[in-house]
Amino acid sequence: MSMRVSLLAKVLSRHRELRRRESWTRPELLAHQQRSQAALRNFAFKASPFYRRFHQGLGGAPLSELPVLTKATLMEHFDEVVTHRGIELEDLRSFLPRMAAGELFRGKYYVSATSGTTGEPGVFLWDADEWAGVLASYSRPYAWGGVDPRLTRRTKMAVVSSTTPWHQSALVGATVDSPFIPTLRLDSGTPVDELAPLLQAFRTDVVVGYASVLGLLAAEQLAGRLAISPQASFSSSEVLTDRTRRLIESAWGHEPFGVYAATETAGIAAECEYHSGMHLFEDSVITEVVDEDYRPVALGEYGAKVLVTVLGSRLLPLIRYEMGDSVRLSPADPCPCGRPFARLDGIQGREQEALRMVRPSGGHVVVQPAVFHNVMDTVPVTAWQIVQDANGLTILVVGLATHSDPGRIARSVGEALTRIGTAQTSIRVERVDAIPRTRLGKAPLIRSAAGSLNTGNDPL
Repeated sequence: MSMRVSLLAKVLSRHRELRRRESWTRPELLAHQQRSQAALRNFAFKASPFYRRFHQGLGGAPLSELPVLTKATLMEHFDEVVTHRGIELEDLRSFLPRMAAGELFRGKYYVSATSGTTGEPGVFLWDADEWAGVLASYSRPYAWGGVDPRLTRRTKMAVVSSTTPWHQSALVGATVDSPFIPTLRLDSGTPVDELAPLLQAFRTDVVVGYASVLGLLAAEQLAGRLAISPQASFSSSEVLTDRTRRLIESAWGHEPFGVYAATETAGIAAECEYHSGMHLFEDSVITEVVDEDYRPVALGEYGAKVLVTVLGSRLLPLIRYEMGDSVRLSPADPCPCGRPFARLDGIQGREQEALRMVRPSGGHVVVQPAVFHNVMDTVPVTAWQIVQDANGLTILVVGLATHSDPGRIARSVGEALTRIGTAQTSIRVERVDAIPRTRLGKAPLIRSAAGSLNTGNDPL
């Protein structure tokens, strides 16, 4: 399903509006947020039986005092949250397994689901107007990366992520594929030696994908097994490490752009041309960084969760919706680019990427991915993954030189864990030919074998 002319016109109009807002002052942005969240709350209260109960008596309360909406609550009450009567979750879940690429539910609703390997997947949908906003949201990082969508220039785009039809990246790719934006959609689970010739034949202008896949492709280019010249690359869904940034810059001559997005929200934040943190899309999504008890955290501190209010959501209103991401708001001076948006200067990964390890005195320590990155990003390997099971930790490594000492890697990781207060645990290093991927093609750097390969909410 290529992009219809009417949808394309809406996307370009929304994109121009987003670009216009980037010249707002901070007070203008905050006034827009206040108007938009009030309009969303009023609409949801009138159109959704669920919100009439959920927000009863809270019409005059500030946003921060409204109850938090979890995915479990949303799915439990889905049929009353949705504002178009006659749409039922059971019908959507029946539709998803047989959904063809780019197919619309009942011919008019765009549907995606989160991968959700713990518990039931979340199901989300949009009408055509809202979907234009989703596509415009994803176009914003491309514009910041110098790939501004327009009718007068063909831009060839390769998207290496999931090709599962209900995955949002696949649905976006199927929608935008057109004479203006020819799109090659590749499954990130495909071996890199099979991806390389497909990319090379396509001669892409832009590469979009998981950080781990972009890193592998950059390594292929540096090894002489791939020859492409993308003018920009965009990474989402997995943590974009400094090592992967350096690989991409060496291979293709540009620094990649990090994008923070989710199925529920579309784009949340992205890097601008200064690469000095990710600008929050505060004109589209109000993002609250909170602790375990939903209290705001200070600038410069990592939160335990993120609460998002999607200002344009009407078919399925999302107000203070909880996502299990650990992010940090930057306390730094405004970005030289002049945009009015606050910035994130750290994303520690999805909640599911953090490991719980035992303390010597009892209890647990939550080990964030950065602890492992600080060690593993200095190790000369092609790829790595930390796997936790009942016996301890296994470090899978690809491309470790035969003369390198695996024991030294294990000791360095053990020392890093000891410094943050974990009890001693068994750590072994295993050489492998490839890192295992999830059914959506992601290669999480840190995972618990007991918790399966969960990849959270990200669409890309």
